Amino acid sequence: MVENTLLKNISKYINLTQDEISTFHRFWTEKTLEKGDYLLRNGDTCRYDSYVVSGALKAFYINADKGNEEILFFAIDDWWASDLDSFSKQKPSIYNIQAIERTTVLQISHYSFQQLLVEIPRLERYFRLILESYLGVLQKRIIYNNVFDAESRYFAFLENYPNIASKVPQYLIASYLGVSAEFISRIKKKNKPS
Repeated sequence: MVENTLLKNISKYINLTQDEISTFHRFWTEKTLEKGDYLLRNGDTCRYDSYVVSGALKAFYINADKGNEEILFFAIDDWWASDLDSFSKQKPSIYNIQAIERTTVLQISHYSFQQLLVEIPRLERYFRLILESYLGVLQKRIIYNNVFDAESRYFAFLENYPNIASKVPQYLIASYLGVSAEFISRIKKKNKPS
């Protein structure tokens, strides 16, 4: 059962009783996206919070001035993928989330999420800890983008996210870092062991 992957993630933070685990299973649905399918489109309301069981997703928006997509984040196995603002306020999203490869997610609707927290209150702690971790990552990204040069950002990305770097095409990593794919190719060539 794919929900066991999520339960394993939760168990890193809190322990659930057998009754709570039984209750927990009622709230989730499984969805599989093929490469190129959208989990969320700009302008749609994010109706579901999604946990990635396997696969890879990219969140992006289209820069109206340049006409290109700019990557906001990636979500791979054992990560969450959602527009938190859209999901929590049930308002239209300002970006897209799309599958980079075949991806399986577990989803919970906004209403079910609220019910889940009522029925298993200790999950509030789990989701708070996940949110704190996410906010920490956002803060680091802001600092890296404002303080470090492109090469330093690239090596920090490789160090912090080796699993993403091995799954995601180089041109998408370049977009995430705000550089060209050619720039990353030059860095890799320059630093290639002889």
